[in-house]
Amino acid sequence: MQMSPVIAIHMTAAIAAVVTGPVALWARRAPAVHPRLHRAFGYAWVTLMIATAVSAFFIRDRKLPNIDGFTPIHLLIPITLGVLAFAFWKLGRRDFAGHRRAMLSLYVLACIVTGFFTLLPQRYLGQLLWTQLGLI
Repeated sequence: MQMSPVIAIHMTAAIAAVVTGPVALWARRAPAVHPRLHRAFGYAWVTLMIATAVSAFFIRDRKLPNIDGFTPIHLLIPITLGVLAFAFWKLGRRDFAGHRRAMLSLYVLACIVTGFFTLLPQRYLGQLLWTQLGLI
């Protein structure tokens, strides 16, 4: 696999989401709550997560176990979109605790855990990183 425009979009959106997410989460947890900052960074983070999920649909890998190029990691696409919809549904019902749990869970699962798996040596980004560091 090599860098394509779709992979570049996916990677850029994912990295930006990893950076943007903590600001949105912090803005509501800080001692002095910042609702405008939370809303602005929250919407930015949601947009980046949608871009990441949608672009992932167009990235196929035929080397790993797959079905027509879709690997098990592609299961995160409907999970991500579903959790985002669920979080906004919770928000619409004024269940702020449910909204917070859904968004925090999605950030940890989709940004942190998946980010670590992305850095495995057999994955594209992992190969780039570890090769540049001279470790493989």
